[in-house]
Amino acid sequence: MTRLLAVAALVAFAAPAMAQSTPEPRRVELKSADGAAHGTVTLTQTPNGVLLDGDLTGMADGEYGFHFHEAGLCDGNFDSAKGHHNPTAKEHGFEAANGPHPGDMANVYVVGGKARFQQFNPMVRFEGGDAPLADADGTALMVHGGMDDYASQPSGNAGSRMACGVVFPAS
Repeated sequence: MTRLLAVAALVAFAAPAMAQSTPEPRRVELKSADGAAHGTVTLTQTPNGVLLDGDLTGMADGEYGFHFHEAGLCDGNFDSAKGHHNPTAKEHGFEAANGPHPGDMANVYVVGGKARFQQFNPMVRFEGGDAPLADADGTALMVHGGMDDYASQPSGNAGSRMACGVVFPAS
């Protein structure tokens, strides 16, 4: 009887953990407003946030702002993606006293027309938490035309919206 209770307790304890599978990684294609391809970013959910693994191409050398945007739409000039993903109402920027917000990520550096990078964002999850990416209006990834200064409000003076990709589409 003791063995049976021990097995039942183990199954009851393990069942929730077995039910919580890790979501499949999401591959996002980034394109300019004219439809030109500018690379891909693969997002992987981890127990502590989201890992981004990216390859950008066809861009001038320089430093570019890189953010999650609040709507999973990349239409026209990408204004459809709305502002930075910020459901926690934090200030923009790593240097802001009440920041950063969940959409903030480090700049991406392009050399020889290409960028290869990995970034980790501990403030977001695919689902759940304070800043889920798969919310009702979805989420987009945006490469801006200039560097983010990590301080200016509301968007770090990162410039125009240069390339966009839908992470989770608006429902």
